[in-house]
Amino acid sequence: MTESKIQQHTTGTLDTLYRSVRRVIEGARRFVSIAANTALVKQNWEIGRLIVEDEQGGKRKAEYGKAQLEGLANRLTTEYGNGYDERNLRYMRAFYLSFPNWNALRSELNWTHYRIIMRETDLTAREWYMNECVACGWSTRELERQVSTQAYSRLLSAANPDRRRKRQLPPNTPMPEQPKSLVPADFIKNPMILEFLSLADDIRLRETELESAIISHLKDVLMELGRGFCFVARQKHIHSGSDDYFIDLVFYNCILKCYFLIDLKIGKVTHKDVGQMDMYRRMYDDLICQPDDKPTIGIVLCDETDPNIARYSVLSGNDKLYAVKYSTVMPSEDILRREIANQKEQYRIQMQDVKKVQQLSGGD
Repeated sequence: MTESKIQQHTTGTLDTLYRSVRRVIEGARRFVSIAANTALVKQNWEIGRLIVEDEQGGKRKAEYGKAQLEGLANRLTTEYGNGYDERNLRYMRAFYLSFPNWNALRSELNWTHYRIIMRETDLTAREWYMNECVACGWSTRELERQVSTQAYSRLLSAANPDRRRKRQLPPNTPMPEQPKSLVPADFIKNPMILEFLSLADDIRLRETELESAIISHLKDVLMELGRGFCFVARQKHIHSGSDDYFIDLVFYNCILKCYFLIDLKIGKVTHKDVGQMDMYRRMYDDLICQPDDKPTIGIVLCDETDPNIARYSVLSGNDKLYAVKYSTVMPSEDILRREIANQKEQYRIQMQDVKKVQQLSGGD
């Protein structure tokens, strides 16, 4: 073997050894990081439990309890640092009160995740954020965005009291990864918040510009869409007879096992828009879908929805077709809350006859 070949062989075996050792180191570091996060969460939960039990056991008045907490914080801070000051002890107390069942917590989430989730007072929403955070691998920054944009409230299924009741769990029950039965409304947010596109909230924006911006920020768009979505096509061509059609955006949801077609509209939605999307959806079912695919979902993504369209167009009683409003700027909390309520009411109008339609068509 020549010297150059020996050197190449040595380099090759060294590279292999290096990669193997590196995997071991990275795996150990991940394990240590996860273990440290779990230990911190467990510590803070236990401290919160002790504080709550001390308060309840002493049946103290608020003033006395406050003095007790201040005294505890002073002694702990002197010995362990600012991580145990009164403010943080109050967070720990709130943490235990928010999650009194340790088994209901997710070990994949760290203390900062829980600090953010605790801001949500709705128990069903809190459960959703926890499970969605784990399933989607949200960083604390992404979780912060989801909570601040009221992601759970924007889900259409959150408007259905029956589904909300079904998702409620008895006390001390570990939270499941996801409900057994899922429907498109569990995945569709209305309105959709697309502030990351960095586009002006201007009616003069062209649909092609909006489409290009979505493609350029596809990772963020998939985060906004939620769990299970993957991108399929832009300007998807469908040929039927002598006519050609082009669908703006096509996604597939691996959980629901169905396609989502999105048509972008600048301005207010019209009956022609929803009629066209209904045609696209039916054509996709007939020409593209495989036998094991579930029925295609059509979404008209528009500047403004219309209750009359929800009531009198093909949207009415249709659980496969939706008009969804989008915003290219981050609205204030109050404006967003009002907009969510408005979209939920339009969804209620659209879906009020869906059971009748399903019965007539022999559906579930």
